[in-house]
Amino acid sequence: MKKLALIVAAFVLMGSLSGCAQKSNEVASNEEKISIVTTIFPPYDFVREVAGDLVDVSMLLPPGAESHSFEPSPQDIIKIQNADLFIYNGGDSDHWVDEIIGSMGSDAPRTLKMMDVVALLEEEVVEGMEDDHDHHHEGEEHHDEDADHDHEGEEHHDEDADHSHEGEEHHDEDADHDHDHDHEGHSHEGVMDEHVWTSPKNAAKISEAIAQHLAFLDSTNASKYADNFKAYEEKLMALDQKFQAVVDSGSKHTIIFGDRFPLRYFADAYGLEYYAAFVGCSTQSDASAATVAFLIDKVKEENLPVVFHIELSAHKIADAIADATGAEVALFHSCHNLTKDEMDQGASYLSLMTANVDALAKALQ
Repeated sequence: MKKLALIVAAFVLMGSLSGCAQKSNEVASNEEKISIVTTIFPPYDFVREVAGDLVDVSMLLPPGAESHSFEPSPQDIIKIQNADLFIYNGGDSDHWVDEIIGSMGSDAPRTLKMMDVVALLEEEVVEGMEDDHDHHHEGEEHHDEDADHDHEGEEHHDEDADHSHEGEEHHDEDADHDHDHDHEGHSHEGVMDEHVWTSPKNAAKISEAIAQHLAFLDSTNASKYADNFKAYEEKLMALDQKFQAVVDSGSKHTIIFGDRFPLRYFADAYGLEYYAAFVGCSTQSDASAATVAFLIDKVKEENLPVVFHIELSAHKIADAIADATGAEVALFHSCHNLTKDEMDQGASYLSLMTANVDALAKALQ
Protein backbone atom coordinates (compact mmCIF):
# COMPACT_ATOMS: atom_id res chain seq x y z
CA MET A 1 0.00 0.00 0.00
CA LYS A 2 2.88 2.41 0.67
CA LYS A 3 4.10 1.87 -2.87
CA LEU A 4 0.64 2.57 -4.24
CA ALA A 5 0.27 5.71 -2.14
CA LEU A 6 3.57 7.02 -3.48
CA ILE A 7 2.46 6.31 -7.04
CA VAL A 8 -0.81 8.16 -6.49
CA ALA A 9 1.00 11.10 -4.91
CA ALA A 10 3.44 11.25 -7.80
CA PHE A 11 0.58 11.15 -10.28
CA VAL A 12 -1.27 14.01 -8.58
CA LEU A 13 1.93 16.04 -8.44
CA MET A 14 2.67 15.47 -12.13
CA GLY A 15 -0.82 16.58 -13.03
CA SER A 16 -0.69 19.75 -10.90
CA LEU A 17 2.75 20.86 -12.08
CA SER A 18 2.65 20.09 -15.76
CA GLY A 19 -1.00 19.61 -16.60
CA CYS A 20 -0.12 16.30 -18.21
CA ALA A 21 -2.63 13.48 -18.42
CA GLN A 22 -5.51 15.95 -18.39
CA LYS A 23 -8.39 14.52 -20.39
CA SER A 24 -11.76 15.78 -21.38
CA ASN A 25 -14.62 13.49 -20.43
CA GLU A 26 -16.39 14.35 -23.64
CA VAL A 27 -17.46 11.50 -25.86
CA ALA A 28 -14.87 10.78 -28.53
CA SER A 29 -15.40 12.59 -31.80
CA ASN A 30 -16.06 10.78 -35.04
CA GLU A 31 -12.49 11.51 -36.15
CA GLU A 32 -10.95 9.92 -33.08
CA LYS A 33 -11.30 6.31 -31.98
CA ILE A 34 -12.57 5.56 -28.51
CA SER A 35 -9.75 4.62 -26.14
CA ILE A 36 -10.36 1.65 -23.87
CA VAL A 37 -8.02 0.38 -21.16
CA THR A 38 -8.50 -2.96 -19.39
CA THR A 39 -6.61 -4.42 -16.46
CA ILE A 40 -6.49 -8.04 -17.63
CA PHE A 41 -6.91 -10.20 -20.74
CA PRO A 42 -10.57 -11.33 -20.70
CA PRO A 43 -12.17 -7.86 -21.08
CA TYR A 44 -9.38 -6.87 -23.50
CA ASP A 45 -10.38 -9.78 -25.72
CA PHE A 46 -14.11 -9.14 -25.29
CA VAL A 47 -13.57 -5.56 -26.48
CA ARG A 48 -11.71 -6.85 -29.54
CA GLU A 49 -14.66 -9.09 -30.39
CA VAL A 50 -17.34 -6.46 -29.81
CA ALA A 51 -15.57 -3.44 -31.30
CA GLY A 52 -13.05 -4.79 -33.80
CA ASP A 53 -10.98 -1.94 -35.21
CA LEU A 54 -13.50 0.74 -34.23
CA VAL A 55 -11.66 1.41 -30.96
CA ASP A 56 -8.16 1.50 -29.55
CA VAL A 57 -7.86 -1.03 -26.72
CA SER A 58 -4.90 -1.76 -24.46
CA MET A 59 -4.25 -4.00 -21.46
CA LEU A 60 -2.29 -2.97 -18.36
CA LEU A 61 -1.13 -6.43 -17.25
CA PRO A 62 1.92 -7.45 -19.29
CA PRO A 63 1.82 -10.91 -20.88
CA GLY A 64 3.33 -13.46 -18.52
CA ALA A 65 2.92 -11.25 -15.42
CA GLU A 66 1.33 -12.37 -12.16
CA SER A 67 -2.08 -10.74 -12.03
CA HIS A 68 -2.78 -10.89 -8.29
CA SER A 69 0.25 -8.79 -7.30
CA PHE A 70 -0.08 -6.19 -10.07
CA GLU A 71 0.05 -2.52 -9.16
CA PRO A 72 -0.04 0.25 -11.76
CA SER A 73 2.91 2.40 -12.71
CA PRO A 74 2.59 6.18 -13.14
CA GLN A 75 2.42 5.55 -16.89
CA ASP A 76 -0.45 3.13 -16.35
CA ILE A 77 -2.33 5.73 -14.32
CA ILE A 78 -1.92 8.29 -17.08
CA LYS A 79 -3.18 5.73 -19.59
CA ILE A 80 -6.26 5.08 -17.43
CA GLN A 81 -7.03 8.79 -17.11
CA ASN A 82 -6.68 9.33 -20.85
CA ALA A 83 -9.11 6.49 -21.58
CA ASP A 84 -12.75 6.95 -22.53
CA LEU A 85 -13.58 3.67 -20.79
CA PHE A 86 -11.64 1.76 -18.12
CA ILE A 87 -12.65 -1.87 -17.57
CA TYR A 88 -11.49 -3.73 -14.49
CA ASN A 89 -12.53 -6.84 -12.64
CA GLY A 90 -12.95 -5.78 -9.02
CA GLY A 91 -12.12 -7.77 -5.89
CA ASP A 92 -8.92 -7.92 -3.89
CA SER A 93 -6.63 -8.00 -6.91
CA ASP A 94 -7.98 -4.61 -7.98
CA HIS A 95 -7.79 -3.06 -4.51
CA TRP A 96 -5.87 -0.13 -6.00
CA VAL A 97 -8.55 0.97 -8.46
CA ASP A 98 -10.80 3.02 -6.18
CA GLU A 99 -7.91 5.08 -4.86
CA ILE A 100 -6.57 5.74 -8.34
CA ILE A 101 -9.97 6.66 -9.80
CA GLY A 102 -10.76 8.78 -6.76
CA SER A 103 -7.53 10.74 -7.20
CA MET A 104 -8.60 11.76 -10.72
CA GLY A 105 -11.72 13.61 -9.63
CA SER A 106 -13.69 14.98 -12.57
CA ASP A 107 -11.03 13.70 -14.98
CA ALA A 108 -11.83 10.07 -14.16
CA PRO A 109 -12.85 7.95 -17.15
CA ARG A 110 -16.09 6.06 -17.52
CA THR A 111 -15.67 2.72 -15.74
CA LEU A 112 -17.05 -0.81 -15.95
CA LYS A 113 -16.43 -3.33 -13.17
CA MET A 114 -16.97 -6.88 -14.39
CA MET A 115 -17.99 -8.15 -10.95
CA ASP A 116 -20.98 -5.78 -11.09
CA VAL A 117 -22.37 -7.51 -14.18
CA VAL A 118 -22.85 -11.09 -12.97
CA ALA A 119 -24.22 -12.99 -9.99
CA LEU A 120 -21.29 -13.52 -7.62
CA LEU A 121 -20.19 -16.66 -5.78
CA GLU A 122 -18.22 -16.67 -2.55
CA GLU A 123 -14.68 -17.97 -2.67
CA GLU A 124 -14.68 -21.56 -1.46
CA VAL A 125 -12.19 -23.68 0.44
CA VAL A 126 -12.95 -27.32 -0.37
CA GLU A 127 -11.79 -30.47 1.38
CA GLY A 128 -8.02 -30.97 1.27
CA MET A 129 -7.30 -27.42 0.09
CA GLU A 130 -4.77 -25.14 1.75
CA ASP A 131 -6.76 -22.46 3.56
CA ASP A 132 -4.61 -19.48 2.66
CA HIS A 133 -5.98 -16.33 4.28
CA ASP A 134 -2.85 -14.36 3.43
CA HIS A 135 -3.83 -13.93 -0.19
CA HIS A 136 -6.29 -11.25 0.80
CA HIS A 137 -3.32 -9.01 1.74
CA GLU A 138 -4.33 -5.36 1.82
CA GLY A 139 -7.47 -6.06 -0.17
CA GLU A 140 -9.42 -7.10 2.92
CA GLU A 141 -9.09 -3.57 4.23
CA HIS A 142 -10.94 -2.41 1.14
CA HIS A 143 -13.51 -5.13 0.70
CA ASP A 144 -16.42 -3.49 2.48
CA GLU A 145 -15.56 -0.18 0.90
CA ASP A 146 -15.38 -1.84 -2.50
CA ALA A 147 -18.76 -3.48 -2.15
CA ASP A 148 -20.62 -0.28 -1.36
CA HIS A 149 -18.23 2.33 -2.66
CA ASP A 150 -19.37 4.69 -5.36
CA HIS A 151 -16.08 6.19 -6.50
CA GLU A 152 -16.16 9.37 -8.46
CA GLY A 153 -15.65 7.57 -11.74
CA GLU A 154 -18.91 5.74 -11.25
CA GLU A 155 -20.91 8.87 -11.90
CA HIS A 156 -19.94 8.31 -15.51
CA HIS A 157 -20.71 4.62 -15.24
CA ASP A 158 -24.21 5.11 -13.91
CA GLU A 159 -25.45 7.44 -16.65
CA ASP A 160 -26.79 4.64 -18.79
CA ALA A 161 -25.27 1.55 -17.28
CA ASP A 162 -28.19 0.05 -15.44
CA HIS A 163 -27.22 -3.12 -17.28
CA SER A 164 -24.09 -3.25 -15.17
CA HIS A 165 -26.28 -4.26 -12.26
CA GLU A 166 -28.13 -6.98 -14.13
CA GLY A 167 -26.26 -9.52 -12.07
CA GLU A 168 -27.53 -7.89 -8.90
CA GLU A 169 -31.09 -8.70 -9.89
CA HIS A 170 -30.16 -12.37 -9.79
CA HIS A 171 -27.81 -12.15 -6.88
CA ASP A 172 -30.40 -12.95 -4.24
CA GLU A 173 -31.34 -16.06 -6.19
CA ASP A 174 -27.79 -17.23 -6.67
CA ALA A 175 -25.73 -15.84 -3.82
CA ASP A 176 -26.64 -18.66 -1.48
CA HIS A 177 -26.63 -21.26 -4.22
CA ASP A 178 -24.95 -24.49 -3.20
CA HIS A 179 -23.64 -26.13 -6.34
CA ASP A 180 -23.43 -29.86 -6.63
CA HIS A 181 -20.47 -30.47 -4.37
CA ASP A 182 -20.91 -33.51 -2.19
CA HIS A 183 -17.59 -33.04 -0.42
CA GLU A 184 -17.31 -30.79 2.59
CA GLY A 185 -16.01 -27.29 2.14
CA HIS A 186 -16.58 -23.78 3.37
CA SER A 187 -16.72 -20.32 1.94
CA HIS A 188 -14.63 -17.34 2.89
CA GLU A 189 -17.70 -15.49 4.11
CA GLY A 190 -18.15 -12.19 2.33
CA VAL A 191 -15.15 -12.72 0.02
CA MET A 192 -16.43 -13.03 -3.51
CA ASP A 193 -14.56 -15.08 -6.08
CA GLU A 194 -13.07 -12.71 -8.63
CA HIS A 195 -12.74 -15.00 -11.65
CA VAL A 196 -16.16 -14.26 -13.09
CA TRP A 197 -15.25 -14.64 -16.78
CA THR A 198 -14.49 -18.38 -16.57
CA SER A 199 -18.15 -19.24 -17.26
CA PRO A 200 -18.98 -18.62 -20.95
CA LYS A 201 -22.41 -17.35 -19.94
CA ASN A 202 -20.77 -14.77 -17.68
CA ALA A 203 -18.42 -13.86 -20.53
CA ALA A 204 -21.51 -13.12 -22.63
CA LYS A 205 -23.00 -10.88 -19.93
CA ILE A 206 -19.75 -8.94 -19.62
CA SER A 207 -19.47 -8.59 -23.39
CA GLU A 208 -23.02 -7.26 -23.57
CA ALA A 209 -22.20 -4.65 -20.92
CA ILE A 210 -19.16 -3.63 -22.95
CA ALA A 211 -21.27 -3.27 -26.10
CA GLN A 212 -23.74 -1.05 -24.27
CA HIS A 213 -20.99 1.20 -22.90
CA LEU A 214 -19.47 1.51 -26.36
CA ALA A 215 -22.84 2.39 -27.87
CA PHE A 216 -23.20 5.20 -25.34
CA LEU A 217 -19.72 6.54 -26.10
CA ASP A 218 -20.03 6.14 -29.85
CA SER A 219 -23.68 6.22 -30.88
CA THR A 220 -22.74 6.42 -34.56
CA ASN A 221 -21.52 2.82 -34.42
CA ALA A 222 -24.05 1.55 -31.88
CA SER A 223 -25.64 -0.89 -34.31
CA LYS A 224 -22.23 -2.34 -35.21
CA TYR A 225 -21.41 -2.95 -31.56
CA ALA A 226 -24.80 -4.61 -31.06
CA ASP A 227 -24.38 -6.81 -34.14
CA ASN A 228 -20.83 -7.77 -33.16
CA PHE A 229 -22.00 -8.68 -29.68
CA LYS A 230 -24.81 -10.87 -31.02
CA ALA A 231 -22.37 -12.72 -33.26
CA TYR A 232 -19.95 -13.20 -30.37
CA GLU A 233 -22.72 -14.27 -28.03
CA GLU A 234 -23.62 -17.06 -30.46
CA LYS A 235 -20.03 -18.30 -30.36
CA LEU A 236 -19.96 -18.17 -26.56
CA MET A 237 -23.23 -20.09 -26.31
CA ALA A 238 -21.87 -22.69 -28.74
CA LEU A 239 -18.83 -22.98 -26.48
CA ASP A 240 -21.11 -23.38 -23.46
CA GLN A 241 -22.98 -26.19 -25.24
CA LYS A 242 -19.71 -27.97 -26.03
CA PHE A 243 -18.71 -27.92 -22.36
CA GLN A 244 -22.16 -29.14 -21.32
CA ALA A 245 -22.03 -31.97 -23.86
CA VAL A 246 -18.64 -33.08 -22.52
CA VAL A 247 -19.95 -33.08 -18.96
CA ASP A 248 -23.17 -34.88 -19.90
CA SER A 249 -21.31 -37.61 -21.76
CA GLY A 250 -18.49 -38.01 -19.24
CA SER A 251 -18.23 -41.03 -16.98
CA LYS A 252 -16.71 -38.85 -14.26
CA HIS A 253 -17.71 -35.49 -12.80
CA THR A 254 -14.66 -34.63 -10.71
CA ILE A 255 -11.63 -32.56 -11.69
CA ILE A 256 -8.33 -32.22 -9.82
CA PHE A 257 -6.04 -29.18 -9.92
CA GLY A 258 -2.54 -29.47 -8.51
CA ASP A 259 -2.53 -25.70 -8.47
CA ARG A 260 -4.68 -22.70 -7.64
CA PHE A 261 -8.34 -23.05 -8.59
CA PRO A 262 -9.62 -19.86 -10.23
CA LEU A 263 -12.51 -21.71 -11.89
CA ARG A 264 -15.35 -21.81 -9.40
CA TYR A 265 -17.75 -20.09 -11.81
CA PHE A 266 -16.85 -22.65 -14.47
CA ALA A 267 -17.29 -25.62 -12.13
CA ASP A 268 -20.56 -24.22 -10.82
CA ALA A 269 -21.90 -23.69 -14.34
CA TYR A 270 -21.51 -27.38 -15.21
CA GLY A 271 -22.08 -29.03 -11.83
CA LEU A 272 -18.50 -30.32 -11.55
CA GLU A 273 -16.86 -31.55 -8.36
CA TYR A 274 -13.37 -30.16 -7.87
CA TYR A 275 -10.39 -30.52 -5.58
CA ALA A 276 -7.30 -28.33 -5.68
CA ALA A 277 -4.22 -27.30 -3.76
CA PHE A 278 -5.17 -23.65 -3.29
CA VAL A 279 -8.00 -21.17 -3.74
CA GLY A 280 -7.95 -19.09 -6.89
CA CYS A 281 -6.18 -16.02 -5.51
CA SER A 282 -3.69 -17.84 -3.29
CA THR A 283 -0.15 -16.49 -3.14
CA GLN A 284 1.22 -19.95 -2.31
CA SER A 285 3.02 -22.20 -4.76
CA ASP A 286 4.20 -25.00 -2.45
CA ALA A 287 1.52 -27.19 -0.93
CA SER A 288 1.88 -29.08 2.33
CA ALA A 289 2.57 -32.80 2.30
CA ALA A 290 -0.95 -33.36 3.63
CA THR A 291 -2.53 -31.48 0.72
CA VAL A 292 -0.47 -33.33 -1.87
CA ALA A 293 -1.25 -36.67 -0.21
CA PHE A 294 -4.97 -35.86 -0.17
CA LEU A 295 -4.98 -35.03 -3.88
CA ILE A 296 -2.99 -38.18 -4.71
CA ASP A 297 -5.48 -40.28 -2.76
CA LYS A 298 -8.40 -38.58 -4.48
CA VAL A 299 -6.97 -39.29 -7.95
CA LYS A 300 -6.45 -42.94 -7.00
CA GLU A 301 -9.86 -43.35 -5.34
CA GLU A 302 -11.76 -41.98 -8.31
CA ASN A 303 -9.36 -43.33 -10.94
CA LEU A 304 -9.01 -39.89 -12.49
CA PRO A 305 -6.97 -39.85 -15.72
CA VAL A 306 -5.89 -36.18 -15.66
CA VAL A 307 -4.53 -33.72 -13.12
CA PHE A 308 -4.68 -30.08 -14.20
CA HIS A 309 -2.50 -27.03 -13.73
CA ILE A 310 -3.32 -23.48 -14.79
CA GLU A 311 -1.43 -21.12 -17.08
CA LEU A 312 1.90 -19.53 -16.05
CA SER A 313 2.42 -22.29 -13.48
CA ALA A 314 5.54 -24.36 -12.85
CA HIS A 315 3.06 -27.24 -12.25
CA LYS A 316 5.33 -28.89 -9.66
CA ILE A 317 2.39 -30.10 -7.58
CA ALA A 318 0.55 -31.46 -10.60
CA ASP A 319 3.72 -33.29 -11.67
CA ALA A 320 4.13 -34.82 -8.20
CA ILE A 321 0.53 -36.05 -8.21
CA ALA A 322 0.96 -37.48 -11.70
CA ASP A 323 4.18 -39.26 -10.75
CA ALA A 324 2.41 -40.92 -7.83
CA THR A 325 -0.73 -41.90 -9.73
CA GLY A 326 0.12 -42.30 -13.41
CA ALA A 327 -2.35 -39.56 -14.33
CA GLU A 328 -1.65 -37.25 -17.25
CA VAL A 329 -0.71 -33.63 -16.53
CA ALA A 330 -2.68 -31.12 -18.59
CA LEU A 331 -3.20 -27.37 -18.82
CA PHE A 332 -6.60 -25.89 -18.10
CA HIS A 333 -6.41 -22.22 -19.05
CA SER A 334 -8.28 -19.77 -16.84
CA CYS A 335 -7.58 -16.98 -19.41
CA HIS A 336 -6.54 -14.61 -16.61
CA ASN A 337 -3.33 -13.80 -18.48
CA LEU A 338 -1.38 -15.11 -21.44
CA THR A 339 2.24 -15.80 -22.20
CA LYS A 340 3.93 -13.50 -24.70
CA ASP A 341 3.95 -16.33 -27.24
CA GLU A 342 0.20 -16.87 -26.83
CA MET A 343 -0.43 -13.17 -27.27
CA ASP A 344 1.83 -12.98 -30.33
CA GLN A 345 0.08 -15.98 -31.86
CA GLY A 346 -3.32 -14.31 -31.52
CA ALA A 347 -4.80 -16.45 -28.77
CA SER A 348 -8.29 -15.48 -27.70
CA TYR A 349 -10.75 -16.37 -24.96
CA LEU A 350 -12.55 -18.59 -27.46
CA SER A 351 -9.41 -20.39 -28.65
CA LEU A 352 -8.14 -21.00 -25.12
CA MET A 353 -11.50 -22.16 -23.81
CA THR A 354 -12.01 -24.40 -26.85
CA ALA A 355 -8.70 -26.09 -25.97
CA ASN A 356 -10.15 -26.52 -22.46
CA VAL A 357 -13.09 -28.44 -23.96
CA ASP A 358 -10.72 -31.10 -25.26
CA ALA A 359 -8.76 -31.17 -21.99
CA LEU A 360 -11.96 -31.58 -19.99
CA ALA A 361 -13.14 -34.42 -22.22
CA LYS A 362 -9.98 -36.40 -21.36
CA ALA A 363 -10.39 -35.69 -17.66
CA LEU A 364 -13.99 -36.90 -17.53
CA GLN A 365 -13.68 -39.99 -19.74
